[in-house]
Order: sequence, then structure tokens, then C-alpha cells
Amino acid sequence: MMSSSNDDLFNTRRAGVLLHPTCLPGSWGVIGAEARQFVDFLAASGISIWQTLPIGPTHRDLSPYQSLSAHAGNPDFIDLAELVQAGLLDEGELSRPTAELRQALLTLAAQRFFSNERESPPGLDQSGFERFRAANDYWLDDFCLFCAIREVQESPGWLEWPESLRDRESNALQAFINENQPRLARIRFEQFLFNHQWQALRDYARTKGILLFGDIPIFVAHDSADVWANRHLFKLDQRGEPTVVAGVPPDYFSPDGQHWGNPLYDWQAMAADGYQWWLERLESQRHLFDLIRIDHFRGLQAYWEIPAESPEPRYGYWVPGPGDDFLATCFKRFPELPLVAENLGMISEDVEELRKRFRLPGMTVMQFGFDGSPDNPHLLHNHHAGDLVYTGTHDNDTTLGWYQSLDEPTRRYVNDYLACAAEDMPWPVIEAAFRSVCSLAIVPMQDYIGLGTEARFNTPGTVTNNWIWQLDRNLCTEQLSKRIAESVQKYGRLP
Repeated sequence: MMSSSNDDLFNTRRAGVLLHPTCLPGSWGVIGAEARQFVDFLAASGISIWQTLPIGPTHRDLSPYQSLSAHAGNPDFIDLAELVQAGLLDEGELSRPTAELRQALLTLAAQRFFSNERESPPGLDQSGFERFRAANDYWLDDFCLFCAIREVQESPGWLEWPESLRDRESNALQAFINENQPRLARIRFEQFLFNHQWQALRDYARTKGILLFGDIPIFVAHDSADVWANRHLFKLDQRGEPTVVAGVPPDYFSPDGQHWGNPLYDWQAMAADGYQWWLERLESQRHLFDLIRIDHFRGLQAYWEIPAESPEPRYGYWVPGPGDDFLATCFKRFPELPLVAENLGMISEDVEELRKRFRLPGMTVMQFGFDGSPDNPHLLHNHHAGDLVYTGTHDNDTTLGWYQSLDEPTRRYVNDYLACAAEDMPWPVIEAAFRSVCSLAIVPMQDYIGLGTEARFNTPGTVTNNWIWQLDRNLCTEQLSKRIAESVQKYGRLP
């Protein structure tokens, strides 16, 4: 069960922002000066929580929810300009930023680091690297090996690799390791750099009174180091193909349901070793974040299983999840685990009972409140202290875009309920969230700025134009900061 220190965390009124680091406009990477500058803006605005999406390396579709690893950081976040200060790159080497040059410079920095030809600052030296490697040995080697084979094979996924590598035959893996030492070292070094810069950002945020809030997708991508290295923990056939996949039945976000395609866990196999894989996953996220959201929490009570041979979501069925046994194991290992449950969509009473038994905060979303029912749990007067309130999530349209797309009767209902006019949007929704009894109020950065549908970050069920919106730093004005700070102060959200 949740500890008393977590009770303090989740019962303190705070205001937060939802912004993925990829939205920051850094040309050479985002978790250096760009991220610190954003933290400064948040601190000046009275915002004390910065929520991100998952921060792992992505596939070509850029979705943070389909990562190559449940543990690794995205090397695209690494700020190469910081490597100049660390003596691993020269200023003149940072010319016009391109993906090819970026990779070449990371390779060059790794060569210089391992050859000891340049002196590195404390923490970014050989002893720091060895400490990082030892602390992360439960995932790091498998991840580096997976990425190195992926690079050499240039293939769409590990199922297409030569059988000996696909099936992890020890002789084949050892031969590959022997032939690819520099490549493996570079990938390991990238993870070391990511961790070093992320921890520096986290420390900086703490000095400004800001907590980092992360996100764990309940499922992992099939083409990931996790599935390749732990096939026995997933419902796969002999070759490694999923026999069933994850998704959701028809709901608010998509009337046809969603086919996510992620392989499903063999929860029986996971329970056999005390959910060790999950405990390790939580361990790595605890080192990155102060709060953690489990996306699609309802999958722990029951999940939608779609047969691989009948891929339409409507052919799926509910299967019981690990529930109490799993969560009890997690809290026994981490008594102060700062977990938030994403309980949106089709949530049955047994899911809410599970969440409440473990005293996990849930989520409300202002945009979901206006279906005409006074009993709608997302309406302001039905909120609960200890929960989180959002104006919208990364899967919603921006609040202004949402409002402008409403039919006339619903728009009148919103105006009447919030006592506001169309020209005031989206601030009446932001202020309502701040007024809520919910302890944590999180607002996407696009809403603070007042942007429309053009700034939407993701549209579920679609595969184009997602995850690419970029923040224009010029919109983060002193005037905006002052306006946010006044609202934060007015509604008692300065911790």
C-alpha cells in the first residue's frame, strides 16, 4: 500500500505541465540547456510538476508508447553541445545539425571517451561509466546487443534476423559481440550520456522545486530488447510471433476500438519468478522520475486480448490480469512507489476497486465532462481530492481545438457550466482545473499557450502527423508566466 510520504506527495495541491521533451526546440538535443530553460519558465510560473510521455528510444513512427526498450533512454535527447563543455567534442564540429552528423559525433565522442585522449569531468569519467554499467546490468547488455544487431541487420524487426541471432544461440551471440565491440561500446556510452544528462536535469529541477513525472506504457513493443531477451514472459509462438495482441474495444477515442499490436504478457510465467521483470522496470523508472503513471492501468485487472489471426479489435475478449497479487508484490518491494493509475476509457467497477484498494490516484479530464449528465465523473463538482485533473491528455485535441469542434448545444453547456464566453477559451477550463479539489492539476503546454488543433500532439488510431509538434520558445513569455503564476497562487497550488 502507499506510504505516508506518498500521501503527502499526492495530497499537496500543485500545478503541472504536460510536455514531452521532443517538443523542446533544441537543435543538438533537448535535455541540456533547452530543458533547463524550460524548467526556469516553469519555476517562474509556479508550476511544480513536469509530466512527460515515456522517454525510451522509438521506432520510425516516433511513438513513445512503442519503444525499443522499457529501460533505456532515447539517445536523440542527448544534448551534444554539453559534450563540448565536457571536452568530448569541439565547438567547430557542431555545424549544421543532421541525423547523420549527430550519429557520427556520438561515435566520435565515444571513441575519445574510451581512448582517454581527453580528460572528462567528474561523473562523466571512466569510474562514472563503470558505476552506471554496474547499476544497470540487468537490462543494459541485452539492450546494447539488441540495438547493435538491429543496426547491422538493417531489418524491420528481430523476427527477420538470422535464426541463430533471433533465437539467441550463445555461440552466435558471442561471435557477434567479438566482431562488434566498438559498436556495442558506443551504444552503451550513449545510454551513459543520456543518464548523466537526465540526472543533471532532474537535480536542476529539484533545486527549482519541480518534480519529474514519468509514464510507463503497460505493454511493450514486440520489436524491443525486452521481448527478444525474455520471450518466455510473453504469449508468443515457437518462432517468436505473438499469438495474441493488445488493444482496446470501441470507446470514446475510437469507435472501432484500437489494435495496438503489442504482445501480451504470460502473467503466469511472470508470477513464477515474483514479477522480477516488472520490478526491474519500476526500479529503472524510479531512478528517472519522482512520480510514475501506469498507462492503461485497467489492464492489470483485465486486458483486451485480440487473436493474432483475427486482428480486428471487435474480435477481442477480456482476460483477467494479475491484479492484487502483482500490485502487492510491487509495493512490498517499493513501499514508497509513487504510482498514478491511468483509469480512462472503459473502466469497470472492479478496476476502480483495485485502484482504491492500493490507494492509487486516478485521473479526471475536463474535456470528458460535458456529455450532458450531471453525474459525469469528469465534471468539476464530482472530482475527488487525491486524484489528478487534466484539461486534456496527449491523446486529446488541445482544449481550444476541442472547444471549437463542439456542437452548438454542447458549447453552450460548457459556457454555462464554466460561466465563460468563447473568446476566453481555453483559460476558463484551465482555471476550472486549478479550482478542482484534485490535488494535482496538469495542463498540456499547448493549452497554457492557447493553441488550437494545429498543435495537437497525437490522434489515437492514426499513424501520420503524430508526435511532431514543437514548442515555439517565443510563446513562453514573461506575460504568460505571470498569468499562470497568478492562477497557481489564487487556487492554492504553490506547494
